[in-house]
Amino acid sequence: MRIPPYYHQPTWQRFFAGVAIGAVISWLVFLFIYGVLQEKHRTIIEKQKLTIEELEKDIQIYQEEYAKINKEAQEKVTIQSIDVHLSNGDKFQFKEFKIQQIENKIKDDLADLVAKDMQSVYTNHKLIERMIENQSIPIDGKEYKLKMTKFMLYTTIYIEMEISLR
Repeated sequence: MRIPPYYHQPTWQRFFAGVAIGAVISWLVFLFIYGVLQEKHRTIIEKQKLTIEELEKDIQIYQEEYAKINKEAQEKVTIQSIDVHLSNGDKFQFKEFKIQQIENKIKDDLADLVAKDMQSVYTNHKLIERMIENQSIPIDGKEYKLKMTKFMLYTTIYIEMEISLR
């Protein structure tokens, strides 16, 4: 069997030449369109990279500033109030009025600590403890002494004490 010699006919030659030229032109058009789209996407990605870098720098600056402000604020936290509680006043059958008097006396002694920064109060907490424990409280002809059992420090100083005979 023999293949017919179509390549000698000018109509087939024109068809194959058109197919080849069309394939080359369509490939060039495809490459052009693809290149334009890739260039557009690349510029968008570059803009987004620059924006991301700027935003990351801003975030870093804000975080550093936030940490610095927090540190300064934490250093500047001050004492707002003092809360004193006498835990075993009922053991000696003190009236509520006497217990309140003892608590108020200690509050008055520690009134200078209000509006002080927490760091200085913390460094002097042993001094505060000694000041409370070295006091003698006269009640009904008897001398009593205080012992600090709990000392909690934040914006409010909470002191829990026990009373005993001297």
